[in-house]
Amino acid sequence: MTTFDKIYEAVKLIPCGSVATYGQIAEAVGNKRLSRVVGYALHVNPQPGVIPCHRVVKRDGEVSSAFAFGGANRQVELLKEEGVEFLDDSHVDMGRCCVRAIPMII
Repeated sequence: MTTFDKIYEAVKLIPCGSVATYGQIAEAVGNKRLSRVVGYALHVNPQPGVIPCHRVVKRDGEVSSAFAFGGANRQVELLKEEGVEFLDDSHVDMGRCCVRAIPMII
């Protein structure tokens, strides 16, 4: 399994209505320093309807300005449709909506 495959499997574990950070995904695949690699992998997501990359946000809850499938506004729309709560126009309420941990993908 490639690193990208592991990233995609980890992202699939984020429940609907929740988010995780790039760092949490990187840690789940075994290297907490891979946050930027996670971002790149999600940018080239081969299955946008299957791999819910919109559920991954920055550590402060900010949505990505470079969301690959329609920009930050589309990411906000998708998250709000799932019931994710926001503090403002671009920051998820991490206290309520961020998963505590993603299981390790080996």
